Amino acid sequence: MFDSIINAEGSWRLGIFVLLLVILSLCELISPRRKKQKTGLNKSLKNRRLNNVAIVIIDTVLVRFLVPLLPVGAALYATQNSLGLFNVIELPMWIVILFSLLILDLIIYFQHRIFHVIPLFWRLHRMHHTDIEFDFTTAIRFHPIEIMLSILLKLIVVLLLGAPAIAVLIFEILLSSTALFNHSNINIPKPIDKLLRWFIVTPDMHRVHHSVHRDETDSNFGFNIPWWDRFFGTYCDQPRDGHLEMSIGIEEFRSEKDTRIDQLLIQPFKSK
Repeated sequence: MFDSIINAEGSWRLGIFVLLLVILSLCELISPRRKKQKTGLNKSLKNRRLNNVAIVIIDTVLVRFLVPLLPVGAALYATQNSLGLFNVIELPMWIVILFSLLILDLIIYFQHRIFHVIPLFWRLHRMHHTDIEFDFTTAIRFHPIEIMLSILLKLIVVLLLGAPAIAVLIFEILLSSTALFNHSNINIPKPIDKLLRWFIVTPDMHRVHHSVHRDETDSNFGFNIPWWDRFFGTYCDQPRDGHLEMSIGIEEFRSEKDTRIDQLLIQPFKSK
């Protein structure tokens, strides 16, 4: 039964992931928010989506072979062995699921902030920020070491909480889905965006986080729930240069060479 649940999780996540890729790709094609930047890297920009997809394939293969237990599996293990807070206190299941979702999302928010503050972690995370365009493929552009550390953190939190498997599964699907959505280059009318960003991180809200200006990069850390940024004072409403004119990426990593996949993988080990 344990294996069947794990396999079902993988199928659900993959199916939703592929469906969202198709939907967002069409939305970006039909109604893009921004035109391509004039960077002089036209050839490399044509390959950036392929590079971003290659990165997520590398991440997935490494996780498959190097990580023996994923968060949903950890939740099942905790339940079977009565480990964690929610397995030793009596609460209605809906409250346990709700609290699990909120706590996991809060942990990811602080993880994101820590990866910006601590220089060693920033070296890993900055590969995500060196993308000089912003679309749904940016959401899957994370260094394999960062992915491993993120999974390890979630495993620890899930075991300490004793979060139920259904809550962890919902969280994992929501996290990957909202990340694809809020990195997408789709045009959402301002009144709708203003309303949506009270409930979910929108593309306009998260695009600020990918600005070349470091103070804007160090804002809007949320991936799923937008409230943490407002509550902890890291919310930035709009980029100073405007969404259509703002530059995306990191100034030090904008050359033709920096866009190659081999350079992306060794990016954390570069001195600049």
